[in-house]
Amino acid sequence: MPTAGRPVTTRTRRRGTGQRVPVALLVPAALGLLFLVLPLGGLLLRTPWTALGPRLTAPGVLTALRLSVQCATLATLLCLALGVPLAWLLARVEFPGRRWVRALVTVPLVLPPVVGGVALLLVFGRRGPVGGWLDATFGVTLPFTTTGVVLAEAFVAMPFLIIAVEGALRGVDHRYEEAAATLGAGRWTTFTRVTLPLVAPGVAAGAVLCWARALGEFGATITFAGNYPGRTQTMPLAVYLALETDVEAAVVLSLVLLTVSVLILAGLRDRWITGP
Repeated sequence: MPTAGRPVTTRTRRRGTGQRVPVALLVPAALGLLFLVLPLGGLLLRTPWTALGPRLTAPGVLTALRLSVQCATLATLLCLALGVPLAWLLARVEFPGRRWVRALVTVPLVLPPVVGGVALLLVFGRRGPVGGWLDATFGVTLPFTTTGVVLAEAFVAMPFLIIAVEGALRGVDHRYEEAAATLGAGRWTTFTRVTLPLVAPGVAAGAVLCWARALGEFGATITFAGNYPGRTQTMPLAVYLALETDVEAAVVLSLVLLTVSVLILAGLRDRWITGP
């Protein structure tokens, strides 16, 4: 029990509850940890470390890696251009149906990626309302192209950016923006000179998460853009194809994706993990 005159802080309570762990909780917790860690350990054990260099420099691997990085970067830029204003709208503007808009924005988080790819195909395909107009007016075809990869990745990754930026906007002290408005700054000047610098860490974190999600996208990409080497075959698609012909190549590509994921989570851990 805490001594008299000593406040019971969160840290005190955390230490007190962490001294004795019930076996009934420890055993399933350990099994859950093993369930998550063992597959990753198996991937590391099966990695051909001696042939890692030649495998990484193989033409097909380098092409898939370069295409993945390019498409994920372009998708992130597209998400920044569209997602930051949308996050600001959800965080700062009261309008009818805002809850429904927020729900629709987060749908891709729970929607099966293949379903997202089908939806993109129905809208942006040659027979879709937008895709048909683009094809008839400008001769632009989006499905089964590199641009289609970018759109598919942006569709599934944008919610990560919007959620991060909206949370950052809600945590900003409005007095700075009010002071800028009092000094005569317009809305656009206040947004670019005051609001954006204040939420820059949240925007950066959301962009990194968005980029990582785009890099690992599979279902929507293969459905909407196909699996054409050098044009739409990103690393996840190359892993899927390599499993049928070259298991070692699939393991090497999987290791690259795992390394990127771990580095990103390690770099952003302080944004959602509270230290002891």
